[in-house]
Amino acid sequence: MAEGKNIMIVGVGGQGTLLTSRILGGITVSAGYDVKLSEVHGMAQRGGSVVTYVRYGEKVAEPIVEEGQADVLIAFERLEALRYAHFLKKDGVLIVNDQRIDPMTVVTGAAKYPEGIIERLKEKYNVVVVDAMGEALKLGNSRVFNTVIIGVAAKKMDFEKEEWINVIQNTVPPKTVELNLKAFEAGWNQL
Repeated sequence: MAEGKNIMIVGVGGQGTLLTSRILGGITVSAGYDVKLSEVHGMAQRGGSVVTYVRYGEKVAEPIVEEGQADVLIAFERLEALRYAHFLKKDGVLIVNDQRIDPMTVVTGAAKYPEGIIERLKEKYNVVVVDAMGEALKLGNSRVFNTVIIGVAAKKMDFEKEEWINVIQNTVPPKTVELNLKAFEAGWNQL
C-alpha cells in the first residue's frame, strides 16, 4: 500500500466537484485505504467557491487539508487555482483547467479578473494545464470536463488505470458511462 495523500478539489458551484470527489473517494476505498471526504461550500449556488478535501492513508484522523499539505490540487477554474495554490506542498502538483468563470464581483464590475494567472502559478508551483472544457466539447458534452480532469490527475496518483475505469463505471449514472470513460481517456492521454 502506497503512502497516503492529501488531495484538494477547488472549483465554482455547479462544476461537478461532488462527482469528482466521489470518484476519488471510490478509488481510494477500493484500494483499501481509510478515506475522509469533506466539502466546504461558499455560495456554491451562486457560482462561489467550492472546496473538497480528500484525504486517504492507512488511518486518517480528520478530513481537512491544512495549508502547505496538499499533494495534488485540482482546480476546475484558473482563479480558484490562484486562490488555493498556497495549500500545495513544496513538491505537490497543481492541475488547472484553463477556464475562466467570472465571480460575482467581476460580473458586477466591483473587481477585475486577474491577468496572467497560469504564468504566475508556473513561477512558483509544479503546474499541469489542461483545456478540459475543449476536450469535453470534442466529445460532444461539456458536462464531462471534470472526468477529463480526473484522467489528468490519475496520472499523478498511485492507482492503476483499470482501477480508475472500474470506479468511474460504478460511480457515474449508467447512461453516461461510455461518455465518461472517453473523457477519462482524453485526460489520461494529455500527459
